[in-house]
Amino acid sequence: MSNVDPNRRPSNAGRYAFLLILGLVLGVIATVMAMRALNERKDHFPDALMHVQQWQMGQLKAAMDANRCNATDILPRLQALRVTANDLDAAFPDLRDDTRFTTASAAMRAATDKAIANPPLTCEGVGATLQSIDEACKACHQDFRG
Repeated sequence: MSNVDPNRRPSNAGRYAFLLILGLVLGVIATVMAMRALNERKDHFPDALMHVQQWQMGQLKAAMDANRCNATDILPRLQALRVTANDLDAAFPDLRDDTRFTTASAAMRAATDKAIANPPLTCEGVGATLQSIDEACKACHQDFRG
């Protein structure tokens, strides 16, 4: 004879554990989907503009480090920086009325205009131009970057 009680019901702990794990998995999936949907609604233009400008500055520095400071190497990068500087005010519409921002964006355009009008012909000149443009960037980032 067996010692098993015929009136004893099987435990539901396994079912509860399965439902708990299933609920957690579905909750994680729903959270990821919601976060991705919210991220898609975000305007990526300001971040993209800053990445492009940073990349162009990096290319200028790399050209300087490689001792490739000809106008043909430098001028296209400076022109690209100037073109993207035109979009600064449009990229940050919430800051359009802030005089600190408009002053900083105008300084960025002025620095690139000056560099294009008198392109640096030596690597030392490229370094000075990079410093001038970088100072214009830092002036804005100090006030507005989180």
